[in-house]
Amino acid sequence: MQLVIVESPAKAKTIEKYLGSGYKVLASYGHIRDLPPKDGSVDPDNGFEMLWDNYGDKAKQLKAITDEAKKADGLILATDPDREGEAISWHVQEVLAKKKALPKNVGRVTFNAITKAAVTEAMERPRELDIDLIDAYRARRALDYLVGFTLSPVLWRKLPGAKSAGRVQSVALRLVVERDREIEAFRPQEYWSVKANMEHKGQKFDARLTRHLGAKLDKMDLKTEGEAEQARLAVETGTFQVETVETKPVTRNPQPPFTTSTLQQEAARKLGFSASHTMRIAQGLYEDGAITYMRTDGVQMDGSAISAARKTISDRFDSGYLPEKPRIYQTKAKNAQEAHEAIRPTDFSKDKVGSGDHGRLYDLIYKRAMASQMASARLERTTVDMLDGTGQTGLRATGQVMKFPGFLAVYEEGLDDSEGEDSAILPPMTTGDAPAKHSVEKTQHFTQPPPRFSEATLVKRLEELGIGRPSTYASTIQVLKDRAYVRVEKNRFFAEESGRLLTAFLERFFERYVAYDYTAGLEDQLDDISGGRAQWQAFLESFWRDFKPKTVEVMDQKPSDITAELDKFLSPYLFPEREDGSDPRLCPKCGEGRLALRGGRFGAFVACSNYPDCKYTRKFAQPGGDNGEDTGPEVLGVHPETQLEVSRKSGRFGPYVEMGEGKDAKRASIPKDVSAEDFDLEWAVKLLSLPRTIGLHPESGEPVTASIGRYGPYLAHAGKYARLTSTAEVFETGMNSAVVKLAEAAANPGRGRGAARAPLKELGKHPRTDAEIKLMEGRFGPYVTDGTTNATLPKSIAPDALTLEEAAQLIDARAAMPAKGKAKKKAAPKKKAPVKKAKKETAKAK
Repeated sequence: MQLVIVESPAKAKTIEKYLGSGYKVLASYGHIRDLPPKDGSVDPDNGFEMLWDNYGDKAKQLKAITDEAKKADGLILATDPDREGEAISWHVQEVLAKKKALPKNVGRVTFNAITKAAVTEAMERPRELDIDLIDAYRARRALDYLVGFTLSPVLWRKLPGAKSAGRVQSVALRLVVERDREIEAFRPQEYWSVKANMEHKGQKFDARLTRHLGAKLDKMDLKTEGEAEQARLAVETGTFQVETVETKPVTRNPQPPFTTSTLQQEAARKLGFSASHTMRIAQGLYEDGAITYMRTDGVQMDGSAISAARKTISDRFDSGYLPEKPRIYQTKAKNAQEAHEAIRPTDFSKDKVGSGDHGRLYDLIYKRAMASQMASARLERTTVDMLDGTGQTGLRATGQVMKFPGFLAVYEEGLDDSEGEDSAILPPMTTGDAPAKHSVEKTQHFTQPPPRFSEATLVKRLEELGIGRPSTYASTIQVLKDRAYVRVEKNRFFAEESGRLLTAFLERFFERYVAYDYTAGLEDQLDDISGGRAQWQAFLESFWRDFKPKTVEVMDQKPSDITAELDKFLSPYLFPEREDGSDPRLCPKCGEGRLALRGGRFGAFVACSNYPDCKYTRKFAQPGGDNGEDTGPEVLGVHPETQLEVSRKSGRFGPYVEMGEGKDAKRASIPKDVSAEDFDLEWAVKLLSLPRTIGLHPESGEPVTASIGRYGPYLAHAGKYARLTSTAEVFETGMNSAVVKLAEAAANPGRGRGAARAPLKELGKHPRTDAEIKLMEGRFGPYVTDGTTNATLPKSIAPDALTLEEAAQLIDARAAMPAKGKAKKKAAPKKKAPVKKAKKETAKAK
């Protein structure tokens, strides 16, 4: 028996079916071990020796692999065909060797698609593990560990509120922060344009002013409304004739099939997917055998795939859509690694796979791959120049006509932030024609700052700079979100306060290690290791020799000195020059003290130098407030009972109200469902009065209270709780309603594990058993049930698109499967019983 190790259980089932008897396929469920998150996991003084720990939640799976390996004639490592896959295979081999369970014959196989042909062909060509790839993995893993576990403690002690830093994530964060700085520093410029609405032979078109006062007019030349009005009058009073008509043929070629990076970009543009969501869906399609491996830099397709794509094109379109020769693409990405195929369908005869997001992403991959082998699109671009009788004023109209769509009949690549080509269709015109002029209008414009990064443009920029690997971009971006270094609004990245401060700290004290060229250079060196051109320990030694002393140097500085340096570094951002020339550091509250950056328990903030006499503060990321003026705590008024001042402030966990000062001050968070416009002293007094006693329970006599806790508004009575739906209910709920809500909560004790849940959807009666089928949300994802049998929903079927018949088929298939493990449980006691009996008989004999 041959034991085959893959990464996911979905792949294990499919591959075992392809291989048949004589093979046992088990999944490792990804990596089985890693460097433990503690000091000493990498030892720079001992050749960068690494201490690996098995994942605790993989113990059961590791035992199953070990047990099967002891019985196996050979071990076939068939994990993913990339550097991470090679590393997982290496880890499995190392663990089995340590447990003395490694079979004598060990082979490594890779396949780019989970199809029977690809799998069986790969099994015929086993190889040994690629030590160069494993060394590159070890170097990358050790490098990331050394940066994170050496730099993070420096941040915790010198930069309160910072959570961690990483080799690639810090550079990605810097890109977002620098774009924010560019936008803030941008000063819009006014300019005007003039356009004439014209008509010729019954067809309307627009022409823009391109010549004014006898000179060529550039985009920014009309700077004021007066100049624009003068130009508008010149067009309005002029009589224009066609001076020249230029027609130019244009050819557009298709883009190559998707790589990891371009798939993430295009899915973000066209489908609105995040990079991490795109990779999750692509993983499901790959495991279902629908597409080739989704982590790749390659743009070329296998010869058989090209033939299949060309056949599909010839079947669906006429001969003009199929080029004479197949298109061959070359990888242009910097640091392209592992010569894999591009991402493509495994079967071009299937134009649809799955539903929901799976179906949409497959459609994108299918059309892009097919279009890559289609004929070029042919267009005709026309430019018409017109002059008035004086020759002083000129207009230009442009347009294009599609002569042959070619690949555009199937797929057109999306755009990021640039405008598309002018696709207006012009009427036929010749020299001397005099189109009719209906109206002339002038339009005011302002130059725009560079656009904020979207996921697509951030991924594109990282790839252009050669930073990180496309397969890691999804996790890198997710870390920035999870640690609240950035926020995403309308699919655009905004740097948060903590992200800006961290970037400033790294730029000031670790400038080299967030430099784009340096980080890209590290990737070049890692690729040299994977190519066998460099030694991994020497690479780490070179990095550590400079990095460690730098961290020691920063750690030895006083926190106050660090803050003072950051105050200077961030001065243009925190204290920008004012238009009236006044001192931007002058305290707006006392009018005497000077503002400066300070470090606190929960992060950095700006405070007055006259503290404690002046207690003015403002958040770090609040350089100007409204209208460019500084803002501090907002005094709402005086509490009607205590006569203490009530203020609205912003803290680490959001806005809150405070009554009084110092240790005796009372505070209350402002709930998110209370709008800032409606919030006033009355609301503040109500929040500060919580918890609110509704009255005594009619049965127990115990008080019933309403309040707001960590998880939102709630009722409390004798140690029992019930949720409320809004902040308003905290102050409006009466005793009768409270008693009912508490009783309902007691009857249905919560939404925790094991509690009854409402179905996501009631699909109807099973067409063969009449049992009610429901779609439910389970711990491991959505599933369908008829009350007796539960069936997990496959990744390729979206819950929203599930039909009654599909659900019934899933339940029928699950019900038909034999119950697992029951025979073994019954058999176990029978083996033990004779042993116990034998012991008793031996004892009697003695």
